[in-house]
Amino acid sequence: MAITKKQKAAIAAIIIAGALGCGAVLLTGGTKGSSEEDHGHAEHSEAKGHDDAEHHGKAAGEGHPDDKDHADEEHHETAKKGPHGGNLYTRGGDTIELAMSEEGGEARLRVWATKAGKPVAGGLSLSGDLKRATGESEPLQFKPVKDFFQSDASIDEPHVFDATVTAVLPGEKAPLVAKLSKEEGKIELTAEQVTKAAIGVQVAGPAKVQSGLQFPGEIRFNEDRTAHVVPRLAGVVEAVPANIGQQVKKGHVLAIIASTGLSEQRSELLAAQRRLDLALTTHDREKKLWEEKISAEQDFLQARTALQEAQIAVQNAQQKLVAIGASAASKGLNQFELRAPFDGIIVEKHLALGEAVKEDANIFTISDLSTVWAEFVVSAKDLGHVRVGEKVTISSTSFDSKAEGTVSYVGSLLGEQTRTAKARVTLVNPGMAWRPGLFVTVNVLGEDVQVPVSVSSDAVQEINGQNAVFIAVPGGFVVQPIKIGRTNGKLVEVLEGLKPGVRYAAANSFILKSELGKASAEHAH
Repeated sequence: MAITKKQKAAIAAIIIAGALGCGAVLLTGGTKGSSEEDHGHAEHSEAKGHDDAEHHGKAAGEGHPDDKDHADEEHHETAKKGPHGGNLYTRGGDTIELAMSEEGGEARLRVWATKAGKPVAGGLSLSGDLKRATGESEPLQFKPVKDFFQSDASIDEPHVFDATVTAVLPGEKAPLVAKLSKEEGKIELTAEQVTKAAIGVQVAGPAKVQSGLQFPGEIRFNEDRTAHVVPRLAGVVEAVPANIGQQVKKGHVLAIIASTGLSEQRSELLAAQRRLDLALTTHDREKKLWEEKISAEQDFLQARTALQEAQIAVQNAQQKLVAIGASAASKGLNQFELRAPFDGIIVEKHLALGEAVKEDANIFTISDLSTVWAEFVVSAKDLGHVRVGEKVTISSTSFDSKAEGTVSYVGSLLGEQTRTAKARVTLVNPGMAWRPGLFVTVNVLGEDVQVPVSVSSDAVQEINGQNAVFIAVPGGFVVQPIKIGRTNGKLVEVLEGLKPGVRYAAANSFILKSELGKASAEHAH
């Protein structure tokens, strides 16, 4: 039978539609109703990548983000929220839940496993690792506890990590993988915010750092420039123009004291001066009479002797006044002006208006704080490293300033009880920042030593009683506790907690510490 043109067109349309349908099946790898067994079909577009016998629990037609990593025969699932608040992974009737739990001040990972809805108590193989923001990896081992499995080792802060746990349930060959990410304490900052805050980022690495020993110390008055002012005569206080904490110059009047003893000494000086005047007049007259041969030489000699004795008496009376710091009478004979012996600050004051004071009473203490002492004790085993002239750096946890100096004194005797010797550093104290009573750390420097990991000294902050730095991570910074060693005031050796190549906040890290404090106030463990 002849086929018309219309019939030919219809047949061609059917053939083209069929070809397009086959192409669509080949491109999509199957229909939405394809079962898991269809993964091994020759027409599956992912068949070439699935020669690892891996089980993928995803709906057909969905994109699989882990396809390129599937050569480990693992089962990967999208995590859901589990009954214990962790990440829940399911395959058929098998489930594992991974979570972090904090108890008794320690954080550990916990795994709950079920098979057909019943908890798995034995026959479960668990292993994993925890990757820190610094790039360090820690192996994870688990042991059964009650109805769950718990990591043997606690997880140290900061709790910023990616944990991966592989579980093989009883009767199964393909492992089930659970993942957990934590970013507790992360300070989120954009690149623009980091630039605006002038937070400088550097890379931890090897450097030459001076070896040294650190000693706890205390700032004290420079006793060579500290005076306990006493009146040196008894009396009653008539005025006290000086106040505690006042900066005074040498000769500044501290107090005015009325003293009968001073009145007597000034009276003695006045009497001696009158006798000197009389002796001088008599001497001049007798000398003239002797030269004119009117009187005998003996009279002239007696007048000269009397003059010399009067001069001695005046000098003696003047020296008595000088010895107590008094001058000749300007107003009242009994008024004594107590003056500052040198420039300094009044740090103690022990008298009041109308008070009677003794000649040896310690009524003022004045110290010149332009220089102070940093005192520390040195054990017998460290005396060989602490010598006069050794360079030191002084630092305090109370503020960020540091000072440099040299050891000015090392005691030659050991204390009978402590078996230690005292040592001190004389510090120049501009602005009087180093105040007596301040606790400091004295770092006695030695030779340069090559260290594998070092950071800027400005980067180290004290957080919760530990030294720490802020390491740069995507989207911000996290605090990383470290153990420090030698320092030269500019660089600090890192003994534990940091690897070479890690980026950290070197400048203005105190801003991050402030932000961390705000976050800690809102975070409850």
